[in-house]
Amino acid sequence: MKQMICRAMAAAAAVVGLSVLASPAFSAEDAALRAAIAGAQRSPAFVARDGWRHPYETLTFFGLHADQVVVELSPGGGWYTEILAPYLREHGRLVLAGDDPASSQAYYQRSAARLTAKLAATPAVYDRVQLTVFDPAAGKLSYAAAGSADLVLTFRNVHNWVAQGEAVTQAAFKSAFEVLKPGGVLGVVEHRLPPNMPQGDKAESGYLHQAYVIRMAEGVGFKWVGSSEINANPRDNANHEGGVWALPPILAHKDADRASYEAIGESDRMTLKFIKP
Repeated sequence: MKQMICRAMAAAAAVVGLSVLASPAFSAEDAALRAAIAGAQRSPAFVARDGWRHPYETLTFFGLHADQVVVELSPGGGWYTEILAPYLREHGRLVLAGDDPASSQAYYQRSAARLTAKLAATPAVYDRVQLTVFDPAAGKLSYAAAGSADLVLTFRNVHNWVAQGEAVTQAAFKSAFEVLKPGGVLGVVEHRLPPNMPQGDKAESGYLHQAYVIRMAEGVGFKWVGSSEINANPRDNANHEGGVWALPPILAHKDADRASYEAIGESDRMTLKFIKP
């Protein structure tokens, strides 16, 4: 029977691009998560990106459950917040470690204001979300109590930490390690740079080597336990003028070569799972 189960797991892994040898056991179908992804609370523009971001497969790979305390670092416009908030509302808790409204930079002030307004506009969905501040460059890392979280998630943010220096990157990973319970999980999705291409000191292209991200996480105590290719895009060679922002959804060059960038689609991404021992 165990052999039959393992063969079934391997077949499922082939479908979603997971490595069974590097990944924990698969969980049963999560109807509540499917419902949150299909919910009317989601913005149509966000839903349109599901084919690139694979929210169900990504979140189940990270081991999300409805009764967990989940922290999302730098939630941005709330793409994943729209899924996580209703899913966790009844039995779990969502902490959004967002931009600092008191930042000296107007960009972060505006980002914080937009997220605050989004949460306030739909209290039936977001009234139980806890909004805190995450600014590793300024040392503002008290976004959750030590040992309080089951799962910390960050989506395409590590390159922003790297742009501010390796010390900031280390501080960000260390903060995630500290807020997790023993056995808690850090889930990372990031733009992936091919190993044969040089990575700039400040990640100027927006892409990072997978080995670098793993090294930074392991350097603060995490154990890397799994990777998934669910967010991979083999059409993306990571060699674009202007970096990853040339691709959708940003399309930084506007109409110049737009068709070619749209044909590539969104970036090739690593999806990494770490555990706090």
